[in-house]
Amino acid sequence: MTFLLEGDANDYLGKDSAAAGSSFIPRPARPSSRGQHHHRQCCIYGATSGEAYVGGMAGERFCVRNSGVRAVVETVGDHGCEYMTGGAVVVLGATGRNFAAGMSGGIAYVFDESGDFPSRCNRQMCTLEPLLDPEEIEEVRRMIKNHADWTRSPRALRMLASWDPCVPRFVKVLQKTTSACSAP
Repeated sequence: MTFLLEGDANDYLGKDSAAAGSSFIPRPARPSSRGQHHHRQCCIYGATSGEAYVGGMAGERFCVRNSGVRAVVETVGDHGCEYMTGGAVVVLGATGRNFAAGMSGGIAYVFDESGDFPSRCNRQMCTLEPLLDPEEIEEVRRMIKNHADWTRSPRALRMLASWDPCVPRFVKVLQKTTSACSAP
């Protein structure tokens, strides 16, 4: 099922099993004086599979407990990707504080235009790396292309038009690996 919404969405869009295998695309109906920022609290909370392309800004707790959704969003509020266990998230702009707190799986790619993302990320359970692998770079580009196609996002279209200079600004967020202890 593909759920396309033009306009604002209330809290908990695409929550839990409702999102399983579905595509959720909330997008602005028209440009707003607020720069197309439409708040959606707890969007894609606990979802297990499917896709989400969120035009505008998602509010707090975007993709919390995500265990399998592939999502693209313009910007997110506080606590994005908190307790994430799977899936992939691309953030095309700023994040709020405490991003990736308790992240134990999955992967996020954050476009760090201002260079301050590390100070907004909770790094107790995650690590930050540059986006270097050509296959991974192409996959992020494909996700952004799908986002642009579904949401008509001016930000995504600008990024795609000048892709090569954008790539080094992406930060890859993934769980820290722990070394196994062996008994003597």
